[in-house]
Amino acid sequence: MTNDSNITTDSPHSRSVEDVLAAMEVSPEQGLSEDEVRRRLERHGRNKLREEKGPSAWLILLDQFKSVVILVLVAAGAVAIIFGQWPEGIAIAAVLFVNAALGFVTEWKALRSMEALRQMGGDVIRVRRGGQEREIDAEKLVPGDIVIVDAGDIVPADMRIIESNDLRVSEAALTGESVPVRKITETVEEDAPLAERTCLLYKGTTIAEGSGQGVVFGTGMATELGRISELAESAEKEATPLQKRLDRLGRRLAWITLAIAAVIAGVGLLAGQEPLKMIETAIALGVAAIPEGLPIVATIALARGMHLMARRNVLIKRLPAVETLGATQTIFTDKTGTLTLNRMTLQRVITPAGEFDIGEEQERGNENGHPLLRRVIEVGVLCNNAYLLDEDKDRVPEEEQGDPTETALLRAGLLFDIDRRELLEQKPEEREVAFDADRMMMATYHRGPSGLEVAVKGAPESVLKVCRRIAADGPEEARPLEDDERDQWIQRGESLAAEGLRLLAVADRKVESTDEGPYDNLRFLGLVGLEDPPREKVRNAVSECRAAGIRVVMVTGDKPATAAAIAQKTGVTDEKDPRVIHGSELTDPDEMSDEQRQAVSGSLIFARVSPEQKLHLIKLMQEKRQTVAMTGDGVNDAPALKKADIGVAMGQRGTDVARQAADMVLRDDAFSSIVAAVRQGRIIFGNIRQSVMFMLCTNVAEVMAVAAAAAVGGFSTLPIPLLPLQILYLNVITDVFPALALGMGKGEADIMERPPRPRREAVLTRTHWSAIGGWAALMAACVLTSLSIAFYGLGFDQRHAVTISFLTLAFGKLWFVFNLRSPGSAFFDNAVVKNPYVAGSILLCIFLLLAAAYLPGLSDLLKTVYPTPAGWLVILGSSLIPFFVGQIMRAFQKNTGSHR
Repeated sequence: MTNDSNITTDSPHSRSVEDVLAAMEVSPEQGLSEDEVRRRLERHGRNKLREEKGPSAWLILLDQFKSVVILVLVAAGAVAIIFGQWPEGIAIAAVLFVNAALGFVTEWKALRSMEALRQMGGDVIRVRRGGQEREIDAEKLVPGDIVIVDAGDIVPADMRIIESNDLRVSEAALTGESVPVRKITETVEEDAPLAERTCLLYKGTTIAEGSGQGVVFGTGMATELGRISELAESAEKEATPLQKRLDRLGRRLAWITLAIAAVIAGVGLLAGQEPLKMIETAIALGVAAIPEGLPIVATIALARGMHLMARRNVLIKRLPAVETLGATQTIFTDKTGTLTLNRMTLQRVITPAGEFDIGEEQERGNENGHPLLRRVIEVGVLCNNAYLLDEDKDRVPEEEQGDPTETALLRAGLLFDIDRRELLEQKPEEREVAFDADRMMMATYHRGPSGLEVAVKGAPESVLKVCRRIAADGPEEARPLEDDERDQWIQRGESLAAEGLRLLAVADRKVESTDEGPYDNLRFLGLVGLEDPPREKVRNAVSECRAAGIRVVMVTGDKPATAAAIAQKTGVTDEKDPRVIHGSELTDPDEMSDEQRQAVSGSLIFARVSPEQKLHLIKLMQEKRQTVAMTGDGVNDAPALKKADIGVAMGQRGTDVARQAADMVLRDDAFSSIVAAVRQGRIIFGNIRQSVMFMLCTNVAEVMAVAAAAAVGGFSTLPIPLLPLQILYLNVITDVFPALALGMGKGEADIMERPPRPRREAVLTRTHWSAIGGWAALMAACVLTSLSIAFYGLGFDQRHAVTISFLTLAFGKLWFVFNLRSPGSAFFDNAVVKNPYVAGSILLCIFLLLAAAYLPGLSDLLKTVYPTPAGWLVILGSSLIPFFVGQIMRAFQKNTGSHR
């Protein structure tokens, strides 16, 4: 019986081709028989990834009712209906409906529907079965199948290479490696990281060049892509910080409500109050304690942030993600395609005549280039198998085919008006010596006006070893290359490679015929340095993050030297010799020592990191109570994008898998857009905090006023100052509009100069709760004073007196908005006064309050009457007291420089 099911765990990359074939019980010439294919297909299943269904519409709707604030409101509505208080019950139900509808519609629009992992496999693939080649559906592949691949194919399963013909594979989406990897049949070390297993092909990667054959050892969920899929599915997505904070606030309000209601009910019953009146009081307390407008305000504030982010090319898929990024303390960012362009570019050319900086920002048609520089570029263009698909050579081509290093050389040629097609017309190619993995070089023969010439490029050390001459100042001049000078050039190449450049050496020679060997008596022309350059403005974006107290940490699958160089160029680190932690050092945080945890958590650069190791990093930082964001664009980023507090995927270069797993997508792939999202997130949280402060100060004032009146109800004839429906009208109508206006503020100018909030910081801190208690007590006292004056002093009947206390609190709420300006700010120069929505909301609320008193039907429902002129004097006088106290406090804070 075959043991093919165990080959994955037996490290096929460290076993010879013969051993793997023997373990799979297959002949490369014959392949599997149809009977064996059926048996293995039955044992292993189809070669496809497990599908993960997204949330249904019902689940999204159900999520809108999971907040404790909403549940308490549901309970209050149910009690109202049970005891026949239909107007109150219907009004509460309307509030619940509006909030649920807003949240449902917004999240339904953002619902992802890509099923990206399942779609990454190719549809049809060539295999050898029963001694014959045939095309089959990729889903029907089984372990042991012999697969033939060519340039352009998507690898259908995990395979051990058994034949390689200059095979190069693009693994950027899987490993983060920006340059196609050359694949060979030779074994590698058993502990080699994923990116260095050069004898394996992975499902979902793309054949960039060449052809080859492989034996399948993993299909479906048993592939590396399947393992990443499982990691993404199992990565626990915690509730966002805002969700946690609002939930904690809701629980606290629920317990406060129950406690107060129980105390008041007990005191009232002991004092001989009517049970029905106490039920009405309990409903009033329940409605008063819960800020009914809070879910609506939070939802709309987040939805508006979602809209503003869309205008900045940031697509938000889940509402709370807008705020979460604003709380971020650590951003783990991928290198390739995130900090860099994912586009190899010729940066430097080093020749015996000097060093030249190139780049793609200089003007086209550089006829003034040094003759030797132009010769180096010409050889790079001639010794080349890539081609540019754009026929217009007057602009940088958008489409290109071939190895990124070779397309970079072709683009560099256009900078010097050296077009490959025109050059080949002048110097047609007569022979090519393909790249040899042993020699690490390639060569092409060209017939030019001055005879037959050979163009050579390859690894610097390999090319320099076969060069006997070195170019002088002119393109045709040369002198002998001494051994010590050759060593100096090799060392120079190593130092440039340490700076993150990919180095190639170029050489040439004259020959009489194509039968002459290409690598004899070569003339060394120089070195070319290529790199995947940083994105424009990314350094400024990283600097802004650092100024805002946010750590930007690079996590890449690329080589340590390249990672360090890009980290320095993008401003991730300012160190001249930064420490780079290799992925092999990243174990589960539970297995790390305190020293290891300290070293890892303090590092800014990680290289050769696997998907599982990215999860270890996020887990470590979250255990340190950090709010973590993860940016990425590849398949390898998907599990970490899901595990992070917020996942940020790239929209243009990002894979569907990454976009599927992320909470937000950058449509322009610009890291700088993250800074805008951070700013907007901070503004939104500050606005929501301000709105919550406004609503709770007035809500707690309602609770205090009702509770105090109920407590003394057995000893006096003073009525309850606010009826349940009046409280609901205030909370839903006159609270919501000012709170929404506060939620639309533009924020303070220095918001990006402040450190991030602690991960566990509540929406309201102890300082805020103390302020709420003080302001609420003052407003409750004003309400009870106005009630007492109206009832006892002016002799109003109960309905008229309650109308006075109702309007006192209502107008007091409106004036209280101006007390929420920043401590130390001037009255006419602050975010609240300058917010046009605040003025508009106050005018609207004044109209609604007048309607509550004077509009027939509405006044009957709310049980209000027309206030007399004396009543209006009591209302205005009592409601303005908190306003004047607040302005005196703010003026004192400004004069003393206090910013508490």
